[in-house]
Amino acid sequence: MKGQALIVELQNYERQGISIWLNGTQCDPSQVAKAMAVRDEISYMRDFVFQSGKLKQVHFDKITKS
Repeated sequence: MKGQALIVELQNYERQGISIWLNGTQCDPSQVAKAMAVRDEISYMRDFVFQSGKLKQVHFDKITKS
């Protein structure tokens, strides 16, 4: 399942001390997967935030059409 693969990926990030964010709010992997599954018609952009060359945060932000 697509959602399950995303949860596993994000859980791996969390185990490494990398925080997960959805639309500006820190959350857990299941919240991100649920938001993406429920809102299938909405697109999210994934951003990786690095500090001193190390991945520190993964952000999922809703893309809005202008």
